[in-house]
Amino acid sequence: MTRLSPRRHVPVWGRQGRAGEERGAEWVLGFLASLSLVALGLIFVFLLREALPFFNLYAVGAFLTGREWQPVSTNPRFGLVPLATGSLLVTVGAAVIAVPVGVGVALFLSEVAPRRLREMLKPGLELLAAIPSVVYGFFGLVVLSRWLQAAFGLNSGLNALNGSILLAVMSLPTIVTLSEDALRAVPDTYRAASLAMGASRLETIFHVTLPAARSGIVAAVMLGLGRVIGETMAVLMVTGNAAQVSFSWLDSVRTMTATVAAEMAECPWGSTHYHALFAVGAVLFAVTFLINAAADALLRKGVR
Repeated sequence: MTRLSPRRHVPVWGRQGRAGEERGAEWVLGFLASLSLVALGLIFVFLLREALPFFNLYAVGAFLTGREWQPVSTNPRFGLVPLATGSLLVTVGAAVIAVPVGVGVALFLSEVAPRRLREMLKPGLELLAAIPSVVYGFFGLVVLSRWLQAAFGLNSGLNALNGSILLAVMSLPTIVTLSEDALRAVPDTYRAASLAMGASRLETIFHVTLPAARSGIVAAVMLGLGRVIGETMAVLMVTGNAAQVSFSWLDSVRTMTATVAAEMAECPWGSTHYHALFAVGAVLFAVTFLINAAADALLRKGVR
């Protein structure tokens, strides 16, 4: 007869001590998470407090639909439309470039690349996130602008396309990393079942794996775009900073972030111009918050 080993007796005080440590760790982590929420709320309150005096003097509708941004003229005009269209143009251009490239690279790393090659490529790609944005801006100002000027016969290479290319490169680490995580989270049984039914490996990737990871990939794209919407230094250096309503990627534009960065140090404290810049910042904060909230909801849906 096989002899069973006696059950190890754990003292009651030991179990209680571990439970107390776990509760303490949970309390500390919860406190740190609450601090981040408090900081986010304080930022929003600060932006709103500084923006409200502007709306006491300037109508909300005129601000949101105004087509001119001339804060220092004899008749100041604070229209958000040229800044919003500049941000939209640069962001859409970055998405057109970054989404197919980022998702394609994620598919290659997750489904095709050998393990050793994946372990080499992924850290190298993630290093792109460690490069300061001013370095990207300097590259766009010195190298990319000259190439665009020569390629399209332009008077200046400082335009929306320049900013879109740089922002696309800057968003790739976020899109690739999160998309690959979503693809690798797809159960292997899905792939095995598809291959067993006679589908090729390529058909399995595009008709099984990719649709199964759709929520996570969409969330990755949205987080990457949220990253580029808030970018300041690179677009300040390479987009030309012309506050005009334009829908051509070859024209100079000005984004909301570049406007705040370029003009905040020049406007008198407490002036209408000063509070108008905080209004622009509040709109930008709301847009990025909504994008990140939607991405988080999609990630939770994908996990389920």
